[in-house]
Amino acid sequence: MTKTGTSLRPRVIQPVGTSTAGFVGQAPKGPVGKASLISSFAEFERIYGGLDALKLKGLKRSKHNDPKTVNYLAHSVHAFFSNGGSRLFVSRADSDQCEPTAIAFAAALKSLESVDEVAMIAAPGYSIFDQSGAIMQELVNHVEKPRAYRVAVLEIPPAVKDPKTVRAKINSSYAAFYHPWLYGLTQGKPKTSKKDTKLLLPPSGFVCGIYARNDFERGVFKAPANLPVLGAVGPERTISAAEQRTLTELGINLFRVFPGKGTVLWGARAATSDPEWKYINLRRYFAYLEHSIDRGTQWAVFENNGEALWSAVRRTIEDFLVNEWQNGALVGSKPNEAFFVRCDRTTMTQNDLDNGRLICLVGVAAIKPAEFVIIRITQQTIRPKPPR
Repeated sequence: MTKTGTSLRPRVIQPVGTSTAGFVGQAPKGPVGKASLISSFAEFERIYGGLDALKLKGLKRSKHNDPKTVNYLAHSVHAFFSNGGSRLFVSRADSDQCEPTAIAFAAALKSLESVDEVAMIAAPGYSIFDQSGAIMQELVNHVEKPRAYRVAVLEIPPAVKDPKTVRAKINSSYAAFYHPWLYGLTQGKPKTSKKDTKLLLPPSGFVCGIYARNDFERGVFKAPANLPVLGAVGPERTISAAEQRTLTELGINLFRVFPGKGTVLWGARAATSDPEWKYINLRRYFAYLEHSIDRGTQWAVFENNGEALWSAVRRTIEDFLVNEWQNGALVGSKPNEAFFVRCDRTTMTQNDLDNGRLICLVGVAAIKPAEFVIIRITQQTIRPKPPR
């Protein structure tokens, strides 16, 4: 007969992906209320249509070039793949050919909640709509939900005179603002012209592609900054060094032009006043750690909640974090300077044990030695049988 607990052993935690994006927005066709996996712009074009302008009700003929009719979703999907993205889930916002509402965007975001792969969310071009503030808040609400493990890429509206007023509306380490919009070369009117057309586009498609490229080439723990923007002619306006310092301190990331480098993404600040989560790569890295550990310890569910299980879970997480430390993601000359893992009677009360809760505390030095940010991991185990 096998003794209870002898079969428990450390498992290997497989790192989750971080480069898959989720976009919501308007499209001339395609499914509504469903998230579709897109692996190329050609696939997006087949399902949701091409780059042609949207036909919106209520706009006068004289406003056929109104910015609200630009197919920002399609152009941003193109920018995403051009900048290094390879996997994208798209959810179409149903607006009945009218200007989209926050409710429509919320419904589109809902379909992305169950897609675990998504690590970044955007609604390209949302900032020009009448309900832009409410749409932006829906994006933040979406990424702040428990176990969402993703961040929101936000934008400052084009031609805005005071970016600080928009930035002040959000205080979240799960979001980042980007400014200004970018001019891109695209087949703006493929049915009428064979020439490239310069068009002002929102930053989110470019940014999400750069996130993906950065993750692949350098790692999610690296700041997605000082990286070239591909497929962009240049920013909407020039940002001076003095203005850059001011806006960066406010938590607004910028696009700047440097001689010999072209247009560069400059900044990696999160939209938060919390100094502990100042950088968006730190939030993204911790989302990656939490998601990987959460998924990689699901085997502990319904196991007997005792010393043997605690030891196996500790060693499972420690082995994973050693690999992270060896890859240069954690600070410290030795593993015990880079992280700690606790899973014992100091992390669980008797009430936790009685209710089948396994709780681990994981501390990681991601910025400076001995500065730990705490992750609390909880799994459900077998509840002890009540005494007779």
